[in-house]
Amino acid sequence: MAISTSAQAASAAELAPLRTQIDAIDSQLVELLAARAKVTAEVGRVKQQYALPLYVPERELSLLKARREQAEHIGVSAELVEDVLRRVMRESYQTQETGFVCCREGGGKVVIVGGAGALGQRFASLFTRSGYQVVVLETADWPNATAIVADAALVLIAVPIHATLQVISQLPPLPADCVLADLTSVKAAPLQTMLAQHNGPVLGLHPMFGPDISNIVKQVVVVCHGRNADHYQWLLQQFKVWGAVLSEKTAEQHDELMQLIQAMRHFSSLVYGVHLAEEHADLPQLLELSSPIYRLELAMIGRLFAQNAELYADIMLSSVAVTGLLQRYQHRFNQLSHLLAARDKAGLMAEFAKGQQFFGELAGQFLQESRRLLQKASDERS
Repeated sequence: MAISTSAQAASAAELAPLRTQIDAIDSQLVELLAARAKVTAEVGRVKQQYALPLYVPERELSLLKARREQAEHIGVSAELVEDVLRRVMRESYQTQETGFVCCREGGGKVVIVGGAGALGQRFASLFTRSGYQVVVLETADWPNATAIVADAALVLIAVPIHATLQVISQLPPLPADCVLADLTSVKAAPLQTMLAQHNGPVLGLHPMFGPDISNIVKQVVVVCHGRNADHYQWLLQQFKVWGAVLSEKTAEQHDELMQLIQAMRHFSSLVYGVHLAEEHADLPQLLELSSPIYRLELAMIGRLFAQNAELYADIMLSSVAVTGLLQRYQHRFNQLSHLLAARDKAGLMAEFAKGQQFFGELAGQFLQESRRLLQKASDERS
């Protein structure tokens, strides 16, 4: 039904003052955000002065709980308030990241082998901003490697997986108190090789993130202890100051978990992406008709193909045990495919029940988490 000219004029006249109020309130919100940013920047300064962690989960949870309760008390959506605050806090971590305290007395030299790579550059920036002298050691620099590492406090290996063991084995003698660490996504073999190569402090690290992140606040870094842990506590504290969450695992535990977290997941995404290509799927139409959850699935698959093929091939090939894992996965895929082909509804539901029992209470938690993710994906849809 068409709206008459007089009705349009009346609605515009009635809406105008309300929109003016909204504009004024929005302006106040912007000013409040600016004021909050100044305070959080000062919080960051104090934290750096006393070498305190950038991310304190207990404080964040307490803040969110208090504001949710306040929202519910005055009739505002607690979910809305939490969404806004989480986004604001993410921004505030960046305002606190202007500079970092140096957690090693006297600073020292950090040599990053492979520091010209994307991840190496990311850590070179973090160490530089924390007051360390950072030196990058690349292939062309090996003739001078002995002199470069002679006074190093830390030698950090940040080379591709397939080159890691060879590079470690080629290292010249390091100072006795120098920490030797690596950032490789497999841990057992590199850790053993470092322990054999260097008699001093040795540490295995695996950052569970890529170089494209804006900061490492809340990002997990797996820690696999090697030797002389008391000599590298300063390095672990440095990661906490940067905001990272440290998770201690043995090298063997790490590699077993990575088969599921990385190798199998990347392989599944590879197969699905190649299948779409072989099926000549119309991506624009898939996106046009996609639900938020399918759009996220496509985004995660597409993300894989936007990155370095050799890196992901190395991850998938990093352990011979991955082959057996994938063979078992293929067997289960075939089992359920047969149920589907036989139109065995009861059989499919029985398999579904196995998953329900396995995930237990976490299924409900994941449902809530995914709802928030899906709402954000829906909000960003153009």
